[in-house]
Amino acid sequence: MGSGVSIIETTIGEAQAGMRLDRALADLLPDLSRERLKALILEGQVTTGGRVPNPSAKVAAGQCFTITLPPPVEAEAVAQDIPLAIVYEDADLIVVDKPAGLVVHPAAGNLDGTLVNALLHHCRGGLSGIGGVARPGIVHRIDKDTSGLLVVAKTDKAHEGLARQFKDHSIERLYAAIVHGVPAPASGSVDTWIGRSDADRKKMAVHREGRGKHAVTHYRTVERLTGAALMECRLETGRTHQVRVHMAHIGHPLIGDPVYGRNRKGFKSILETLGFKRQALHARTLGFIHPVTGETLRFESVLPPDMQELLRQFHV
Repeated sequence: MGSGVSIIETTIGEAQAGMRLDRALADLLPDLSRERLKALILEGQVTTGGRVPNPSAKVAAGQCFTITLPPPVEAEAVAQDIPLAIVYEDADLIVVDKPAGLVVHPAAGNLDGTLVNALLHHCRGGLSGIGGVARPGIVHRIDKDTSGLLVVAKTDKAHEGLARQFKDHSIERLYAAIVHGVPAPASGSVDTWIGRSDADRKKMAVHREGRGKHAVTHYRTVERLTGAALMECRLETGRTHQVRVHMAHIGHPLIGDPVYGRNRKGFKSILETLGFKRQALHARTLGFIHPVTGETLRFESVLPPDMQELLRQFHV
């Protein structure tokens, strides 16, 4: 066997009898996700009695299976020594407080210098492989110029568990936003469909029901300011630019937003004086169930200095 290859042998118990093979193995091997095991079966890395079974084959108690686990291949992104604010870390996941200006994932225009590059360096040797690749498992993103809390999986099992929680909207996510004007009523919900703008494909827009993805944001006014307000926005769903689009939709775009608030001329001198060149949005609270231990985790992040200074300007 090649270097780094692991051989796992397991026997189907009474509790797994009658299950699909991929599900039964996921039940017996909690460190591997069902999707990862299904891929291994299809790659011919799972055998029983010298033959390669089908992922959907029903299993019987007492059946023995051998799983050949190749070492995770290196990620395409390069590891870079970029400072990170680590809020929490264990063997399965890591929570970071992302600064404004840091892109989460390499893409055209930002091939390096991203959070993923930083995590590849920070977690070197500690990534067991997401889908067989030694990379951090990104389950949600924060816009480049939004600051705040982000959870990233380090293992296949954690990635699957976190992705499931994001899919069923059980993750707690609260954002702090400073918006133009003071919403009336002071609290409420925005329930729309969000998709790509017809006029500009780089922008998102509110569309008629059934077009795009369903998006719900619950907001409340935390503090009334001079011509502005500090808001708390709780995400029920997590769509691209959701808070920015929804607050603009109700007539209160985020201060400093270069895309959804660019027609608002107010506070230009304040923003220029402070050198504030981003949307005033911060991912303040993040809560979820640990996908491996089952523990309830909840993290808070204080407003970054640039948003604190912006608030002080409105208190004058």
